[in-house]
Amino acid sequence: MSFLPTGSYREGDSVLHRMDAFCKLLCTILFLAGVILSDSFPGYGLAAGCLLAVTLVSHLGPGTALRGVKRMWLFFCLILLMNTAFFETEQIWWEWWIFRFSADGFFQGLQVVLRVAMAMVLGNLLMSTTSPLELAGAMESLLYPLKLIGVPVRDVAMILGVAIQFIPTFSEEAEAIRKAQTARGARFESRKLSEKAKSVVPLVVPVFLAAFRRADELAMAMEARGYRRTKGKISKRRRHLSRRDGIGLLLCSLFGAAEIML
Repeated sequence: MSFLPTGSYREGDSVLHRMDAFCKLLCTILFLAGVILSDSFPGYGLAAGCLLAVTLVSHLGPGTALRGVKRMWLFFCLILLMNTAFFETEQIWWEWWIFRFSADGFFQGLQVVLRVAMAMVLGNLLMSTTSPLELAGAMESLLYPLKLIGVPVRDVAMILGVAIQFIPTFSEEAEAIRKAQTARGARFESRKLSEKAKSVVPLVVPVFLAAFRRADELAMAMEARGYRRTKGKISKRRRHLSRRDGIGLLLCSLFGAAEIML
């Protein structure tokens, strides 16, 4: 395999790799909250600069961080076009039939695209620098307060951890199926929307069938190994945060405050 699929854990010795998984998860939530709360382009510029700095610190490279974003360019163009054409405003560029192209709609769509793209980069950086087992433990610690209202925290964390580990697997299977369907005449690269729509069905259906098959195989394997639903008291895991973890949380908190003020 020439490259690892998007969402795969990549071993490394960077500062981001050595941070505690729970701390990284909190930092990701704080950073994402700052991006969502921002509604000005200076704020988005600050967020893009911080994301670039985090990418350089992780030693992953911009290509790895943006791999999933580049594949969604058609979706982003559609979101931008729909907001530009259907946003309700009095200042209109051009009106035709049901379409009302406006500058306000364009900027609204651009904000949505920037938020989604930054969220995807954040998620990719988190999963690429954190092993699935550590990430599942971090999610269990984050969801621990829900245990007070009867939520099976450990089971939920286990399900999320398994789902995260299956992301690279399904990415590989989707790529293999796409190549096989292309060899059979499917035209994924065609510019005609009708041909693109026809080629989606031979791709989506096998991926869903593979997902159900793998889920059934995993359930049977877990039952064969004696897995049972967690019962009784769950002991809260103690975490010892280092100085780098504290600095990361402080920087993300400052970033969120700066985004609110901009």
